[in-house]
Order: sequence, then C-alpha cells, then structure tokens
Amino acid sequence: MSEWDDISNRFIAELRGRQVGATAPQLGEIFPDFTLPDSHGAHVTLSQLIGTGPVVISFMRGQWCPYCKAELQGWHDAIPRLEAKGGRFVGISAEVGGRAEDFRCHIAPNATMLCDVDHGLALSLALAFPVSAEFHRRYVEAGIDLAGIFGNSGRILPVTATYVIDHNAIVRYAFVDPDFRIRADPAEVIAAVEAIDR
Repeated sequence: MSEWDDISNRFIAELRGRQVGATAPQLGEIFPDFTLPDSHGAHVTLSQLIGTGPVVISFMRGQWCPYCKAELQGWHDAIPRLEAKGGRFVGISAEVGGRAEDFRCHIAPNATMLCDVDHGLALSLALAFPVSAEFHRRYVEAGIDLAGIFGNSGRILPVTATYVIDHNAIVRYAFVDPDFRIRADPAEVIAAVEAIDR
C-alpha cells in the first residue's frame, strides 16, 4: 500500500466516523429543486431537467480526479443505453474557468455539466466536507491546486454521489459514499431508470 493510499484510507475512515453524507437526500425522498449554471453559462433548474424524463445526477470532484475521469468514461459508454430508456445524465462539479465544459467535451460529450459554484448545492444537501490540512497539503505537493480549480480556498470537496430522480423529483436511486474511489455502477443506475416505468 502506498503512502497516498494510507493517507486516503485514514481520511475516509474519519469521514465515515463523522457520518459525512448520511443526511443527504435518501431513496424515496423529494430531491430539492435547484438552479445552477451549465457549462455554457445558462441557468438550469432541476424542474426543467426532469420535465423530459428521469435524470441521473452525479456529484463529482472534477476532471483533475482520476476516479471522476474513469466514472465519466464509463458513462460515455453507457449514455446511449441510458438515453434509450428515456434518461439523461447530468454531472455536477464546482470547477470554474471553463473546466466543466472541457470535462464534458473530452470525456462525455452527451452529458450535461452543471457548475456548483463554491459547492453551494452540495453543501446545502450535506454532500460536501472540509478537507483535512494533511490531505490538502498532499494535494498541493502533488501539484493539484484546488484553490485555482474551484476559485476559492480549495478546502471544501464534494461527496461523490449519484442519484436517479424521476419526473416528480422523487429519488429512485441513491448512491452516496465518502470514499471518492468508489462510484455507482452505470448498469445499476440504468436499471433504476428502467424500473421507473414498471
């Protein structure tokens, strides 16, 4: 196990101990409406998104994160199956400076990317947490400038989470895990979308 893995494991254990993400929206609950700018600068509401069918919402750290890149690559391959079931993929990231659009174009061109400036939505949903001083220092040493990426202090990160929201804004699938290395399986998510019409 590398030193980075050891640090990550300790920090994730701390997040689990604090029950980070435990009070985020749950299966069967109404997902709160929100308004966020998309990667082109147009404001989009959840009400608009679900008006055309079920929506898969994924809270991501950004393209600087290799696990997010892998997740979106998986969705790049799965989006045609999702769309065939009437679903739509929406990624949410707090990256600024055109990074969200770059993320969308290079990895999942059929996705919609929304910009959660300063992690405002994630914080309101209990899907964000302060980064420990040690973890932040390690990112800096690795050349990852979270302050520049997010346009703020860089001391807040989102919990990576995936939801399926139906046309009534009801959560039909919820995957929330403070371990940023673990992501929802697109096949399970698409199955949840398919089950909405059953």
